[in-house]
Amino acid sequence: MTSKKERLDVLLVERGLAETREKAKRAVMAGIVYSNENRLDKPGEKIDRDLPLTVKGNPLKYVSRGGLKLEKALKEFPVSVKDKIMIDIGSSTGGFTDCALQNGAKQSYAVDVGYNQLAWKLRQDERVVVMERTNFRYATPADFTKGMPEFATIDVSFISLRLILPVLKTLLVPDSDCMALVKPQFEAGRESVGKKGIVRDPKVHADVLKRMISFSAAEGYICQGLSFSPITGGDGNIEFLLHLHWPGEGQEGQELSEEEINRVVEEAHKTLKEKKADVPE
Repeated sequence: MTSKKERLDVLLVERGLAETREKAKRAVMAGIVYSNENRLDKPGEKIDRDLPLTVKGNPLKYVSRGGLKLEKALKEFPVSVKDKIMIDIGSSTGGFTDCALQNGAKQSYAVDVGYNQLAWKLRQDERVVVMERTNFRYATPADFTKGMPEFATIDVSFISLRLILPVLKTLLVPDSDCMALVKPQFEAGRESVGKKGIVRDPKVHADVLKRMISFSAAEGYICQGLSFSPITGGDGNIEFLLHLHWPGEGQEGQELSEEEINRVVEEAHKTLKEKKADVPE
């Protein structure tokens, strides 16, 4: 069965290798976009979704923009990845893993349902356990042969965190932390998602966060902090960073106040309203 195809410029944005489609097109036309050793020179070319992509001379400090999301979380929340085993759920190109390793993480399980997306730099790093073609929903402790994770990041698309968090708590050691990216476009009802999959209404954002935080607490997680991603998603959506603490089985979860949620949503809209990524056609 052939892999589903997508435009090259769209894939560059989705993988966090370009901020907008316009910048992706410029990178392609500049001749700096490669798949292995093959230069790709047509922004609109339809290519396999699993094709490895790199941008030569990429000025980012991480292999993708995803690293900027975790970087902000590590600065804003009282949590450290130093000397910890992490699990990167929805690793894609590996921005979260790269950021964690640069901040002292001991090891990363890079888990993704896709194939061949992880940057070569990380693929050959002995601290990275590549778990491609892996549906995390069916993961078990037996899959993690080099120690159980003490820190988790979640950046998944087309699936709700409600299907991820119950599985994650069966794998984390007690007193672990998780940075979950809440994507309203995949959590809100269809009636709340606008054209081209974009959620613009702050009320919908707040409602999604309240429900997700309540769900997390009901699962036994302690919700310790909330912020917003410093960059919008490839489609222009505002995304939120949720800091969860897993105290261990049998402990009581804890929510964040409605006032705190509303404050973060308001701040996100105010800060990011000027940052609008190009919307894929």
